[in-house]
Amino acid sequence: MKESKKSIRTIKEIIFITLALIILGIIINFIYTNNEWMQVAETPNNIELGLINTQKKDGKVTSRSQTGFRRAENKNEEIEEKQDFEEVVVFWEEPPVEEPKIQYKTIEEVTISKDMDLTVRTGLSKESFKELISSVREDTSKFFYENSDTIYDLCEKYELNEIFFCGLISAESGWNIASNHRNTHNYISLMVNGKLLKYDSVEDGLEVAAKSLHNNYLTEGGKFYYGKTLSAVKTRFCPASSTWVNLVFGRMKQIKKV
Repeated sequence: MKESKKSIRTIKEIIFITLALIILGIIINFIYTNNEWMQVAETPNNIELGLINTQKKDGKVTSRSQTGFRRAENKNEEIEEKQDFEEVVVFWEEPPVEEPKIQYKTIEEVTISKDMDLTVRTGLSKESFKELISSVREDTSKFFYENSDTIYDLCEKYELNEIFFCGLISAESGWNIASNHRNTHNYISLMVNGKLLKYDSVEDGLEVAAKSLHNNYLTEGGKFYYGKTLSAVKTRFCPASSTWVNLVFGRMKQIKKV
């Protein structure tokens, strides 16, 4: 009888221990599963960082950053994705481009010669050129000084030496601009059939003169091109004269002393 009771007690203990082990296993499994979920949520493989795009448009730089977070309810379920977007707008302007500074000559540094290249500019600034022209005593009508801005700009446009251009005008029209040249706005004696061509304004006449010299007389391939010196220009500009070169250069020396 005692052995029977002892056997029953042993069975109960075994059952109790078995149940306890089962319960303990369930608890351990729960803890392990919960801990694994936390690890899945926190592991670097489930966090997406650094998706940044930068664009420049209409003077703005736009940086767009995206951070993705993934969470698994448990290890058997698909990962959910949540994305947060942040847009940062930064005003952006092109840095100013500094123009290279031109090193102009002083009036004293300017030189002229009878054999000079007539397409080489004086190297003066417009202000210095105006100062130079203002000192020409022969310009009593102030035609050259009053039109010095236009003359300077045309010489820049058509690659002419400013002193040569003024000297030629003076040689052909006189310092005071003779009436026939003044009325036709034709300052370097451009003719057709022995008659001066007529232009609509001072500016038109000066531009035609500068353009004709550049295209026809001082550019290789021009129909009257023989070189870039006074003697070369004379070949077709004034072929019958033996004094034209000295006349023009003499007027140039009245502008800038040699």
